[in-house]
Amino acid sequence: DMGLPDNIANIEKVDDYTVKVTLKEVNAPFLQNLAMPFAYIDSAEYAKSLLDAGKAADLNTKPVGTGPFVFTSYQKDSQIRYTKNPDYWNKDDIHIDNLVFVITKDSAVRAQKVQAGECHVSAYANPSEVESAKASGKANVLEEPGFNVGYIAYNTERPELKDVKVRAALDMAINKDALIDAVYQGAGVKTANPMPPTQWGFNDQLKDAPYDVEKAKALMAEAGVKGFDIDLWYMPVQRPYNPNAKLMAEMLQADWAKIGVKANLKTFEWGEYLKRANKGEHDIILAGWTGDNGDPDNWLGVLLSCDAVNGNNYARWCNKDFDKLIMDARSNTNQEQRIANYKQAQVIFKQELPWTTVANSVVTVLTTPNVKDYKISPLGSIRFDGVDIE
Repeated sequence: DMGLPDNIANIEKVDDYTVKVTLKEVNAPFLQNLAMPFAYIDSAEYAKSLLDAGKAADLNTKPVGTGPFVFTSYQKDSQIRYTKNPDYWNKDDIHIDNLVFVITKDSAVRAQKVQAGECHVSAYANPSEVESAKASGKANVLEEPGFNVGYIAYNTERPELKDVKVRAALDMAINKDALIDAVYQGAGVKTANPMPPTQWGFNDQLKDAPYDVEKAKALMAEAGVKGFDIDLWYMPVQRPYNPNAKLMAEMLQADWAKIGVKANLKTFEWGEYLKRANKGEHDIILAGWTGDNGDPDNWLGVLLSCDAVNGNNYARWCNKDFDKLIMDARSNTNQEQRIANYKQAQVIFKQELPWTTVANSVVTVLTTPNVKDYKISPLGSIRFDGVDIE
């Protein structure tokens, strides 16, 4: 999605602690991209042994890395177990001997387990569960503005969705205030942008079109469309940027019915959902993103560039003017010039509407009172280095 394979000219070992990467072209976000989880250090010997044995996929389910905890076992849909890594570079910061991720899909059950002292940390709480946890006095409630965006992506390769007037009609027919009140329940802020306001390069001049069903109908008529059936995919899991995708999909279905669009609701197992979305099998999809590294390219390039079609560009939108701004910014180390490019790119995004942007959410984590020094990561990960139990 970032176009890295085509830009890496050479990789060489300098010494035991240094790797030198030579690029064909300047890539301003390159170092920040390398700090993302996909670029963690693997054992070359282990990877080769798996390849030779025809078991390359075991790299995902039986990992060998360099992190603070050592993977010990994984039971599908049940739990993942780790132990403290005695060889970690900063081992004095690791206070937990045994770390267990208990896979619990129901957020209400997760919240109850924390309040009952059956687990120490629970993420992705529903807003109603947060209020209950606060009232119980049996859990600490940690909250931070999320470095995220929840959105609705229109597959612009679909005949019904190619016309920007149709996308604008769908966008204008959404009662976004009602959507945010019902789905986020006070833990989400309406957004017009494809990245959060805490990201440098954010264009604070963008505005949403007003909610206007009659104008939406008129736009459909201008496009020569009387109505159509469409599949709307909603995620089967809670995410920080969307705590209740099924409810959001049901509300969209009701909104779009008012302009003659019948949305058929569909979902899949989470891994299958993402795999099918990468291939562009959807018509309209609920999605979102939590920033990985603090660079605007992580939003505009990874999610909306031509390179990212067949990847995270679920709108399958490839706009040459937008793409030139993104690619020029990617190859420019002058931050002011990059900001100018990104602000203009956001204007094009809003004019073309490959997405309806919905909200930036508040991220909440519940912990038992004896958990010490747990911090919410702005980049969406659940980290236990530095965390202790009193």
